Amino acid sequence: MAAKTEEAALGYEQARDELIEVVRRLEAGGTTLEESLALWERGEELAKVCRHWLEGARARLDAALSEGDGEGAAAGPTED
Repeated sequence: MAAKTEEAALGYEQARDELIEVVRRLEAGGTTLEESLALWERGEELAKVCRHWLEGARARLDAALSEGDGEGAAAGPTED
């Protein structure tokens, strides 16, 4: 359960930066199979955190855009 709390507290930029480091280490090689698997698993967790943040941002943008569309339609055309 502590891992879930840590992931929830991780911001998008923090998760992204750590994910970049995980990928760099995996691409560099020189790690044991166990280390590589642990890095891969951590990378999957970090990608999930990033995806969660991005989906939330998309939902907020969609909501703001739909609110903006509703206001414009309710006000009707403007005369210039």
